[in-house]
Amino acid sequence: MRIGLYPGTFDPITLGHTDIIQRAMALVDRLVIGVAINRDKGPLFSLEERVAMVQTECAAIVARTGGEIVVHPFENLLIDCAKDVGASVIVRGLRAVADFEYEFQMVGMNRALDASIETVFMMADARRQAIASKLVKEIARLGGEVTKFVPPAVEAALKARVRR
Repeated sequence: MRIGLYPGTFDPITLGHTDIIQRAMALVDRLVIGVAINRDKGPLFSLEERVAMVQTECAAIVARTGGEIVVHPFENLLIDCAKDVGASVIVRGLRAVADFEYEFQMVGMNRALDASIETVFMMADARRQAIASKLVKEIARLGGEVTKFVPPAVEAALKARVRR
């Protein structure tokens, strides 16, 4: 069984993320969505909220396309998380050249830690390339419309959170 790991903070999960998830499903038998705890980023949503949002969106993807998706929170090294879940492939989404520069360094470090785990880069669909969770949160905080960037349930959660 080919297992892939798609890691991120998913704060919140966006339509860019779900695009990558759907397309990554064609590459693996099981896709593990690694929800990073990453306290340094100061997430808007708690780990439990982010996991729940990811589970909801992934359940909808599985209902439409089949396949197997597992949501797995983690706080250790990415390469150790990949080993923990039995992943032979790490899936990374790219939006821009700046993403590639960072990801290129990360791949080098991960290969030094365990060369048996391969990294696959996927470009987000052209309609989704500009979507970044950080920007979506900023738009929501300033009262802007985020319908084009996140699933409806996530939009509702964002609106509720920024009203507080």
